[in-house]
Amino acid sequence: MEEKEKPRLSRLTAILTQLQSKRIITAKQLAEKHGVSVRTIYRDIRTLEKSGIPIVTEEGKGYSIMEGYHLPPVLFTEEEANALITIEQLAIKNKDASLVKNTTSAIEKIKAILRYSQKGNADLLADRIYFSGNNNEEKTSNNLMQIQSAITQYKVLNMEYLSSENKQSTRSIEPFAIYSIHGDFLLIAFCRLRNDFRHFRIDFIQNLRTDTETFSPHNMSIKEYFEKYVKHQKHP
Repeated sequence: MEEKEKPRLSRLTAILTQLQSKRIITAKQLAEKHGVSVRTIYRDIRTLEKSGIPIVTEEGKGYSIMEGYHLPPVLFTEEEANALITIEQLAIKNKDASLVKNTTSAIEKIKAILRYSQKGNADLLADRIYFSGNNNEEKTSNNLMQIQSAITQYKVLNMEYLSSENKQSTRSIEPFAIYSIHGDFLLIAFCRLRNDFRHFRIDFIQNLRTDTETFSPHNMSIKEYFEKYVKHQKHP
């Protein structure tokens, strides 16, 4: 009995972590993640509910934890703590100042809940990790966090943009997604000037303002965008 309960206990803990890390997650996603049946996930959810976890069921959508409910901080394994420090060092080399600032702040809060022995190891590891690229640590943009917020809130962005050909333009755009290539962030957006999707180098944005106007979400995945637009090499 004890050997059979260990995997389930481990799975329940993992499900709880996943519920905390996502806005909403389906039983099918959880079942695929843990290699069990959807029926098993239903039983696990009921078990968590009986233990006092306020899980909200949204019919036809999935599960989430009641807003405002906070669980005690989780304990990180040594490997997880090391992965976080590695992510921090990668972020520090990034060219966007807003990403560096917010990542460093978030990692500092996470470090606060590490065990005492892990904190010493984290400091040691931070001094022993080095990533090449952007070696002068130049920050060429400060817009990534603002753009991410506009993507999640479906807010229109107004910007002054200087293209790689040094052509200045003013654009009103509906931000869709972000991807990175060769260390540079590119914003995929529906450009109202061109009445089509375009991609923009974030470090080429000279001025950026978030409008109060919202737009309807675009019924397209990022995979569909690449299949439809990138092969045509459309530029701003």
